[in-house]
Formats: sequence, structure tokens, C-alpha cells
Amino acid sequence: MPTTSTRVANTPSSPIRRLVPYAEAAKKRGVGVFHLNIGQPDILTPKTGVKALQEADLAVIAYSHSAGMLSYREKLVEFYSRYEVSVTTEQMIVTNGGSEALLFALLASADAGDEVIVPEPFYANYNGFAKSLDINIVPITAHIENGFALPAMEDFEKKISPKTKAILICNPSNPTGYLYSVEELEKLRSIVQKHDLFLIADEVYRDFCYEGQKHTSILAIEGMDEHAIVIDSISKRYSACGARMGVVLSKNEHLMTEAMKLAQARLSPSSLAQILGEGLIDTPQSYFAEVTEEYDKRRQTVIKRLHAMEGVVCPNPKGAFYAFAKFPVDNADTFCQWLLEEFSHNGKTVMMAPGAGFYDTEGLGTQEARIAYVLNSDDLNTAMDCLEAALKVYPGRLKVNEINLDAN
Repeated sequence: MPTTSTRVANTPSSPIRRLVPYAEAAKKRGVGVFHLNIGQPDILTPKTGVKALQEADLAVIAYSHSAGMLSYREKLVEFYSRYEVSVTTEQMIVTNGGSEALLFALLASADAGDEVIVPEPFYANYNGFAKSLDINIVPITAHIENGFALPAMEDFEKKISPKTKAILICNPSNPTGYLYSVEELEKLRSIVQKHDLFLIADEVYRDFCYEGQKHTSILAIEGMDEHAIVIDSISKRYSACGARMGVVLSKNEHLMTEAMKLAQARLSPSSLAQILGEGLIDTPQSYFAEVTEEYDKRRQTVIKRLHAMEGVVCPNPKGAFYAFAKFPVDNADTFCQWLLEEFSHNGKTVMMAPGAGFYDTEGLGTQEARIAYVLNSDDLNTAMDCLEAALKVYPGRLKVNEINLDAN
């Protein structure tokens, strides 16, 4: 029998989707499952995008330019100007989803055996993509006790080696909802300038910030032109996850020239999705105000309920639509599987993403889980009822004197 690659064998499975078979089995038993494990919004996709597709002349669905249709890139220039980010059409490559944008960024900035420093917990697929490319993720741990704030600069200095090529952040963060301040971004600027590194920022959730907070792009930070690489996508912004339309942006001319080789090798991004994306940019700003208000309502619902559960620790997220909580359980993987295999409350249960899969450091996150508050508030309240009831009867629940609130 032919052997498969070690590269893929070493690629970890997604903690976000690993429990799907158990959820499917629960549904077959007649148990309703609240999906809090995945960032699939139930917000309606704006009609501007669908209208653009309906009105397009599609006698031939042709390849686009490898960097993306010029008309779409021109609309993106307009879009980013709203965020005080000045870019040109030559400083972006449209991609098949944010995932391809991340692949292009990693491939263009690092070789096999090189290192990328990432604050953990991090979006699990960062690890998956890096390992599939033989790039080494070097984790630097952020802690739940201070809300997953950026680790100290001296901790970054300790992680930097001759193999280090980049620092990768998600802002606002998936999975924690942490929003980096301008001061924190400026500290990262000093590090990447000092050591001549790239700073890759996944800014997919830029539009969802709460409590009067504002997102700042690393492309808007002075002195970052040669260092900054931004990953973005329409998936979350317009509730269009299935469109698979992303973009990688950088003012580093050489990096973009190299990334273009990858774009040409895969020919072009989806022409249909670009037409959709171009239409979506015409969505009025009132849409974002309404959607952000709705997510904020859901955020407050989940955080209030979690804080009322004995032994649960959860920082207050300031962005994205995730909460990352620590539970009084022996093992979150076991707990999340038990919720689907053995538990129901009024015929319903909850699916979460176990926390260990968002860490690279072994042993961390074993009592933590990510909650995506992408359901309406009524469903979220019912889901929290299920979770609260489950914690009271879970066989592996820790007693109050066994809970270590200081351990990560």
C-alpha cells in the first residue's frame, strides 16, 4: 500500500470540528444541539451581494486576474480607506478565503524549519497550516487571569531565535475575543523592527468591537510598511462564510511579488465570489451598527450567564464573537464529548470547542473551551440553561477546593 505524507500525518485535526460525529449521533437520538463550537453566524447575508450576482452578465464565467478582478480590488481600496488604511490595488491579492491568504502569507515569509511566534490560545488552524508547511509554531502563552492580554515584550525576546521569521496575531482574537490596543501594537512594532521580522495580523473580525473600543489595523501603524502582512475575509464581516473570499495585504513590494507566484500557480480566485464581494462592499454602514449591536447583546447574555455559574472563569471579550472560558471540570475535552454523548436538558444539549486544541503547549487549556455566541439571545439563554444544568451533574466536576483559578 502506498504511504501517505508525514507532513499531513503531523497536521493536527481541528478541535472545532472534531466532535461533529458525536453531535450528529445526538441529533439522531432526537437531542437538539446548540452549536456554540463554530463561528457560523446566523445573521443574514446583506442583499447587496446577492443582487450583484443576480445582475451580473455571466455568459462566460471566466478566470479573473490572479490578484483578483481590478474592479473588486478598487472597491477594497475604498473599503479600507474607511478604516484609515491607505493601500493600492497592487498591495493586495484576493484569495479563496482567509485560509488561502494565511497560506500565502506563511509561504512567502517563512521556509520549512523556520519559526513563527504566536500568542496562545490561537485559532487552531494556524497550527494546522504551519505544520503542513513544515513551519514551526513557537507559542507564547497569554493568560486567562489578565484577560489574555499581549504577553510581555521580554517574553517575546526569549522566544526569538535565528529561525524566527514572523509574529502572528489575530485582532480581535479568535478564540478569546481579546482586542489589542494601539499601545500593544506599537510594542509589537518595536520587536519586529528590532529583529527584522514580519508581523502577520489576522484582522477578519475588525468590524466587531464593543464597549466603545476601536480596532486599529497594523497597516495604520507608522513604520510598518515593510513588516506588516494583513489577512482579511468577507466571511464574518458580511456573514458570508461559504463564499470563501479573502485577501492578503502588504506594502512590502518584494513579499507581494513573491506571493503573486503562488496566486498565479492557483490561477485565480473565484469570479462568482468576487462579484458577490464587490456588491457586499456597497452594504450601508448602518448594517454594521445593527449587527454589532446584536452581537453585543449576545455577548452580554453569555458573559452574564457564565459569570453566574459557580467555578466558571471567563474574561470579558471586547471584540469578535467568542468567549473563552475555564470550567470546573477534570477535562474539557471529556466534558464536551460527554455533553453530546450522555447529557440532555429538556431534550437539548450544547456543543463547544475544547480549549486544548487552541494551544500548542502541551497541558494547557485542558479545563477551557471556546463559545461562539452566534445564536440569537433566546437560544443562547437556553443553551446556557443546558450548560449550567450539565455542570451540576457532570461526573468529573471539580469540587470548589479542587479548582485552581490561577492555573492556565
